[in-house]
Amino acid sequence: MEHVKENRRPYPAVVWTSLAAAGVFEASTVLATQDKTVRAASPWQDDPYDVVVSLAQFAVPMLALVIALRRLAWRAPGGADRVQQTVRAAGAMVTLVGLTVVSEWAAVIARTPASSSGTWAPVLIGGLVVNSVLTVVAAVSLGRCRRQRDSSSRWRHDWLGDAVFLCRRIPVLRRWVGPDAALWVRRRAMTVFVTLSTLAAAAVTGAQAIGERWTDPLLIAWFLVVAATSNLAFCVISNAVAGFIARPPRTRPRRIAEASAVAGCVAISVTTAFRDALWPVFGTGSLTSVPALAALTLGAGLITSLVTAALLLACFPYDSSGLRRRFGAAATHLRRPGMHR
Repeated sequence: MEHVKENRRPYPAVVWTSLAAAGVFEASTVLATQDKTVRAASPWQDDPYDVVVSLAQFAVPMLALVIALRRLAWRAPGGADRVQQTVRAAGAMVTLVGLTVVSEWAAVIARTPASSSGTWAPVLIGGLVVNSVLTVVAAVSLGRCRRQRDSSSRWRHDWLGDAVFLCRRIPVLRRWVGPDAALWVRRRAMTVFVTLSTLAAAAVTGAQAIGERWTDPLLIAWFLVVAATSNLAFCVISNAVAGFIARPPRTRPRRIAEASAVAGCVAISVTTAFRDALWPVFGTGSLTSVPALAALTLGAGLITSLVTAALLLACFPYDSSGLRRRFGAAATHLRRPGMHR
């Protein structure tokens, strides 16, 4: 009976509030970035603000989409995990929106050239006020929801399991999607993240190159790497927060390698955002050379990865028993979905 009650939990109202805030944010962001007239008057059209806006523009709708689609599997087994994971995913989405709103306010306060001119500037700032209010409301609602839940419980279900649950009910997909496919994805989650990140980056890079009429192969390749690393960091971090794919236990070298790679990806994005401020430390004049730009940003990522790996190796001794205690039960359950009724 407890299992039945668990699956009848209503969809949290805070999630709908978060989706509404994300929808308004995405609409205003697309207007400010895709319309050339509006973008020319945007206070946050330049870096470092534009890097944050660009990331949120693609990450927020992806999170909103998977959160909304999970409603289709809301009554499947694992209601308690589903509620907690969905709320955490909504929290990640609202956090990303909040960071972008803060970045946009910083651009307004900094009084960039476009922030005080153009008929669209007051409209964009008005939209920023609305986004700020909605983000605060969603964040407060999520904060109250998180305090009411037990964060110490271990997850036994994940979003991938829900996707398999739904696909098994579609005749065309039933023969192709099953527990074996889910197990394959869980064991190769990092490979899946890298593949999806690269494909998404290739699409964005192609659109950017066509729209801006780029002809320099090195510039296109650099942008592809920056976009792919940014996407990869987003995938790994959001998965750790919301549990999209429950990963089996990994060896210590692999965990350190993955953490170091993610740290390097974040460093590339940060260096790209603040490249003009960082360049005088390493060079002279303005940063106009693509090779210098690539060396600065990708070099910062490589150095950060190496330093992170060295620190993790020195600070965290191997403890296989602790890893097994934390993840072993969940991994065993997820490998055998047919054993639980």
